[in-house]
Amino acid sequence: MRARSAGPGKAGYTVLFATVLALALLGVLVATRGVAIDGPLAEGESSGHYTEPEGVGDEAADAMTSAVRTEPGRPRPASARAARGTRTEPLPPSRPLEATPREPSPAIGPLFYTDQDEPAHGCTASVVHSRKGDLLVTAAHCVYTDGFRTDVAFAPGYHDGEAPYGVWVPTSIDVDPEWMTDRDEDHDVAFLRVRQVGTDTRVEDVTGAERIAFRPAADRPARVLGYPGEAERPLSCQSVVRRESATQLRFDCAGLPGGTSGSPLLTDVDAGSGLGTVVGVLGGKDEGGDEETSYSSYFGDAVERLYRRATAG
Repeated sequence: MRARSAGPGKAGYTVLFATVLALALLGVLVATRGVAIDGPLAEGESSGHYTEPEGVGDEAADAMTSAVRTEPGRPRPASARAARGTRTEPLPPSRPLEATPREPSPAIGPLFYTDQDEPAHGCTASVVHSRKGDLLVTAAHCVYTDGFRTDVAFAPGYHDGEAPYGVWVPTSIDVDPEWMTDRDEDHDVAFLRVRQVGTDTRVEDVTGAERIAFRPAADRPARVLGYPGEAERPLSCQSVVRRESATQLRFDCAGLPGGTSGSPLLTDVDAGSGLGTVVGVLGGKDEGGDEETSYSSYFGDAVERLYRRATAG
């Protein structure tokens, strides 16, 4: 709520301007659920594709050694790498409808931004199945703001300062050109192909991978799991994915703060592997939502084309 005022005196305008500027910046941080908004950027291609030079990724990986304890991660059995869906968990709505702490999932982790005094995470991403086994999905605003972020690193299963499945850096990032040109909330989705420095291991073989669904049905139970910006463990909530509009989904649950942008909306969670089907990522309308409701761009034809482009080659 804004307090009423009769207006500042002449000497108060400088203070007012500084306050408004600070509040505007805070508004950006809230709208983007806390993603870092400054950092090194690359132009990329007008199509929305960015190929990250190997040396740039190596620098990001090196920076992470000062921030986390890293284990390389070992390939998992094939039965644990797939979201099989043969025996799915029930996903009743959380009571109360509010996010609470949950154990990490190997295929979900924070995106760190390494061009800081100390690397810090500001978004969430998840591993999704692809032919090459090297794909993540997150929100576009997590990796592109007037340019592609070049200081991104992914730590799947992160907790308490430890990256048990290694640190992974992009080889490429893909966003829709509609996001690049207009910051179109209906295209707030990004795909990243990643690698681990010094190995040929595929991230999917280490962490497992969620399925991905295009043109998903609404009014289905779902789970969100994501990392608040300053938290060492994830939060989770279960609710129902509903249609906000033809191009947006909504997920009503309180307590999903900054840092949870890009978190997957998961349906059909397998009781054995804990993996499910991604039907959206927190972002979209208002670049994430507010204290009570989260949104996602609808995974329709445009997102499927983006996925196909990101996984080509």
